[in-house]
Amino acid sequence: MSTAPPGFNFAKAYGIESVAGAVIFAILYVPLFFLYVRQAIVRPTYVFIVIAFFCAVRIAAFVLRALLAAVTTDAQNLNLFITYEIMYNVGFFGLLYSAYSLVNDRGLVSDLPLPSDPISSLARRRIIFRLLLTAAVSIGITGVIEAAVGTTQHTVDIGDTLRKVSLYMFLILCILVAFQAILLVRAQASYGTYKVSEGAFGAKHGIHVLCLISLLLVARQAFFAATVNDSAKQNNEHLWYPFAALPELCAVVLFAAPGLVPSVAELPS
Repeated sequence: MSTAPPGFNFAKAYGIESVAGAVIFAILYVPLFFLYVRQAIVRPTYVFIVIAFFCAVRIAAFVLRALLAAVTTDAQNLNLFITYEIMYNVGFFGLLYSAYSLVNDRGLVSDLPLPSDPISSLARRRIIFRLLLTAAVSIGITGVIEAAVGTTQHTVDIGDTLRKVSLYMFLILCILVAFQAILLVRAQASYGTYKVSEGAFGAKHGIHVLCLISLLLVARQAFFAATVNDSAKQNNEHLWYPFAALPELCAVVLFAAPGLVPSVAELPS
């Protein structure tokens, strides 16, 4: 893309056209950011801190998206476009890892027997999950940069391939989180017990809320997988907002369910 002619509009080329959509989503994330900052202060847990950070990144990303859509000189700025792409992709790391951490934390504070099969045991190793997430993000960022600034078709093709690899890695990790959540739902249905320290909705029905969160993330990533070979469809804002941006927003809202996130005192030392 570095060989693009002078005045090339990167934003339009990648389907970024709606100023209103970007502004609305940026505004919607503002109260959520302050909500999770407050929660992180009142009940300091990793999940609330990371979700607050995710909201901040999304606000910045949608502000950049609005500028790319509204200001012609910004839309022609390759560095600004790459910054937006990196911010948007990096942000998903925090959201997915928060869902993963919460599924594991809910399992730890429960009275339910945790699945002992090799896949489940391996999936509960947080260091492995973090490494895989970090690899997915790193590969994705490299792919974005190579595809955007590659001076030869070969380099651009390598960038596109790396982006696809990152996309499928995220999809597999989303499915893994959903799989863990579904296993906890099945265990609760079988044993009918769950230890909670409060009677809030999120404390009593947290497993089902987590299932919904994980399925929203799978749906988000499945959209990208389904359109991986059709960039026009993937970047179409009539599809991108309802199938990519909206599931993330809904997942963030669900994290606010009262009692969903266990306090530090509830977690085993």
